[in-house]
Parts: sequence; structure tokens; C-alpha cells
Amino acid sequence: MAKGKGKKQNSGSSGQNRKKTEEFLLQNKNKVGILETATGLQYEIIKEAKGVKPNENSTVKVHQRAMLLGGKILDDTYKDATPLEFSLNDTIEGYTEGLKMMSVGSRYKFYIPPELGWGKKGSGGRIGPYALTIFDVALIEIIS
Repeated sequence: MAKGKGKKQNSGSSGQNRKKTEEFLLQNKNKVGILETATGLQYEIIKEAKGVKPNENSTVKVHQRAMLLGGKILDDTYKDATPLEFSLNDTIEGYTEGLKMMSVGSRYKFYIPPELGWGKKGSGGRIGPYALTIFDVALIEIIS
């Protein structure tokens, strides 16, 4: 998903979102198969492939299901059957960090804390302040 655009609305209070996010991340990191980077990005490898990985300047083609902690779907290219193309330097820090770990053909699930996502501002009323975002991502192609 691109960095925040859209009109502003309230999607949960910042205090409530922060508490739910912190509780979830504490419990999630203890689950089998969940890994965590030094920055706090949690991820799960659904399918691992070998090969070339994108860098911060790459343009990629992915399928993704983006959702909030409560299960609200923000985007689902799997369902739409229309992959998304974007440059890694045009998306949030946590998504870029996660994609750089993946090879073409891999599928990961990212649990992106607000510090690596949309932070205290949220995004356009769809993503509230301090909200955790979850991405189920399949890296289809590195375009450039």
C-alpha cells in the first residue's frame, strides 16, 4: 500500500489501538513460526523460495491481503486477481523491510507495528492511529 492518502476519519482511538497492538505483538512473537527483526517487524514464512531479492530501489509486483488487527480487509489482490506494482521506496518502512527478505515466489505474512507503518497519524480514516497492519504477501516479480 502506498503511503497515506485520503480523507481523515477516526478509526479507533490512539490509546486503544496502541494497547491492542502492544498486547497482540507480545503474544504473537511467542507463537511457533513467528520471527522478529531488530526493528520489531514480525513475520511468518508461508512459502520460501530461493533466488534474487528486491532492494529498497526495486519495483515489485505482488499479491497482497492487507488487513487490520480486528480482521478488517483493506486490500485483497488475491480476491481481485490483479497484482499490485509499486516501488519499495513508495511504501511504509515495515513493508519495505519485509519484502527485502523475500525471493520471487516466496509468500510471507508481515505484522507491521505502527512505528514501521502509519504511526500516530494513521492513514485516511481507514487505518487508525497506532494501528497494527497485517500483510499476507506473495512476491511475484521484481520488475526493476
